[in-house]
Amino acid sequence: QVQLVESGGGLVQPGGSLRLSCTASGSIFNIYAMGWYRQAPGKQRELVAGITSGGSTNYADSVKGRFTISRDNAKNTVYLQMNSMKPEDTAVYYCNAVIRQTSTTLPYQYWGQGTQVTVSS
Repeated sequence: QVQLVESGGGLVQPGGSLRLSCTASGSIFNIYAMGWYRQAPGKQRELVAGITSGGSTNYADSVKGRFTISRDNAKNTVYLQMNSMKPEDTAVYYCNAVIRQTSTTLPYQYWGQGTQVTVSS
């Protein structure tokens, strides 16, 4: 089995920063793309940022220039550095990873349990 465990959420004032971490553990042969999604109350889940195994990144327009995604392949961990945060960044943030468990199984998409991020004064 594979687990994604997130950490780093919390309450931050507008203009502040937070860093989210997500570590994959369990039976892992290879990790492909990793990313962060978020879901605000009453809204659909949306992609915030993604990163390939080779380090290529993509971002939602709403976070470009403020958020940075990175990964440490040796630690099976993906990070999201969030700067200049705004109240509209308030949401539950979910880690996502495409993982192959063995050399003969197909890759599968896994999700973390989510971590609350609240931006408020």
